[in-house]
Amino acid sequence: MEFRHESVLLKETVDGLMIKPDGTYVDGTLGGGGHSLEVCRRLGSKGSIIGIDQDAAAIEAAGIRLKDFKEKVIVVRSNYCGMKSKLHELGIDKVDGIMLDLGVSSYQLDTAERGFSYREDAPLDMRMDTRQKMTARDIVNGYSETELYRVIRDYGEDKFAKNIAKHIVLARGKEPVDTTGKLAEIIKGAIPMKYQKKSGHPAKRTFQAIRIELNRELEVLRDSLDDMIELLNPQGRLCIITFHSLEDRIVKGAFRRAENPCTCPPDFPVCVCGNVSKGRIVTKKPILPGKEEQEKNSRSKSAKLRIFERTAR
Repeated sequence: MEFRHESVLLKETVDGLMIKPDGTYVDGTLGGGGHSLEVCRRLGSKGSIIGIDQDAAAIEAAGIRLKDFKEKVIVVRSNYCGMKSKLHELGIDKVDGIMLDLGVSSYQLDTAERGFSYREDAPLDMRMDTRQKMTARDIVNGYSETELYRVIRDYGEDKFAKNIAKHIVLARGKEPVDTTGKLAEIIKGAIPMKYQKKSGHPAKRTFQAIRIELNRELEVLRDSLDDMIELLNPQGRLCIITFHSLEDRIVKGAFRRAENPCTCPPDFPVCVCGNVSKGRIVTKKPILPGKEEQEKNSRSKSAKLRIFERTAR
């Protein structure tokens, strides 16, 4: 299947980077290369972009898409949490902008055998990096009922998490739950019909939760944000697109702490903690897709773009 991914908030994100023609930029979630292509179009002869992705199919597709700009592009197969060390290996200490387009790509969802979608029956996989040994099947069949409940509650925010976990454990006691179809049917059986009719596909939240747990998505994001801000040159910008409240909360909180890291009690007349602001939040409210984009690409509806700018040190 051809790698296809509709770049969400494309113009808003690349505009937000404030591209300098001779700047150095990083696309930490390269995907099909849509955002990177737009950056390349705005770079001069001395500008460059480093594209990072852990998905081999994405890297192959991006290579084809960016072939006309290959002298400006370096592609690295890695998770963006390794960005700092990968850049240092390339002899790069600071960059002028970084962007992340979080979550799962259209290609990953639409390629049934990758096991991300609850709409088609396929092996339970959900690995963003296929070099990883653990799969969604291991979580569904190996986690205790308590662990499954925690994952579905915390990462799926599903009020039926306890019942879903219970149903999974009962079902796997009879035979392994090894396909997306089996798991989706078990989840359906755990949620009252009256709720299924008004809140979208019943399996959506649980599949999201298992995917996040397997790929350590929130942990990686939480652990990487400070490093990315530190990698920015003065006036360099970090643009992040999130797709659900869990991601957005982490980004919003990290940006706030970077802008105002003071830990002094609010009644102190002057700051004595010595923590210095790293920059400013450009987007006091997140940038959302316009009506036209939402109609054209339904997966953009939950997208939010937040931007942080590094100040001079």
